Amino acid sequence: MFDFRSVALLAGMSLLGTACGGPEAPRTETSAAMTWEEFRASAARDPEGAWIFDGDQAVETEESLRAYFETNMRGTATHRGGLAVYYVGGLDVKWSSAQQRNLTYCVSNTFGANKAAVVAAMNLATADWEATANVDFIHNTAFDANCTASQTGVLFDVRPVNSGGQYLARAFFPNASRASRNLLLDTSLFGPPGVWTLEGHLRHELGHVLGFVHEHDRCPGGGGTGMRPLTTYDSASVMHYPQVGSTCVSTNPGGPVLSTLDRTGARSLYP
Repeated sequence: MFDFRSVALLAGMSLLGTACGGPEAPRTETSAAMTWEEFRASAARDPEGAWIFDGDQAVETEESLRAYFETNMRGTATHRGGLAVYYVGGLDVKWSSAQQRNLTYCVSNTFGANKAAVVAAMNLATADWEATANVDFIHNTAFDANCTASQTGVLFDVRPVNSGGQYLARAFFPNASRASRNLLLDTSLFGPPGVWTLEGHLRHELGHVLGFVHEHDRCPGGGGTGMRPLTTYDSASVMHYPQVGSTCVSTNPGGPVLSTLDRTGARSLYP
């Protein structure tokens, strides 16, 4: 899910919607506002060309990165705070009532020997969200042999990537263009076990796919910009990094798994 880089805790999410990275090294909190130059320097380009920031958040262009900075960070200090939904222009960023029951995806054959593990982990992770909210993820195996960012036969693609250590996984938000609707898993996920299980990473990433933002971005309370709280702050949320600085520590045991408040928030967004 995320590679905890030394960046400020951001209040909202990307303007164009790709998301996510991996829980290996704690991020550092910053007490002063970042300049545009500092913010840009803290971001990185991934193999897909996206700009990655806040550990695992992404936008498609440098212009979008600057727009995010101007909207959410200029003149502000570190933003800190249940589940919260990405919120833009007074509207929740979520799937329509028709689309939420038809969230189709493919799993690329290029995973090779790891594909069976990815399919099994996706089955577990999607089943958890489906048992909680009125959503339906559908693996369309007919497109696995040509599971790319340009595959229009499915809503999104699940593919391997070598991020060069920038993140362990990343996904997208419902307002992303088809080219950016990718759930990318870094090859390092298939090495020695990390902080989270494979299905745990996917539960978190699928939370972004449904429109949910990082829970630790509102630790220890109070909402930032770019999000609408659905519940009170929840340190046990599946959307919370294991640890961010010294004060924002997850209480989610392993996995991570969906918490009680995650389920409450998800049902309220997708009744």
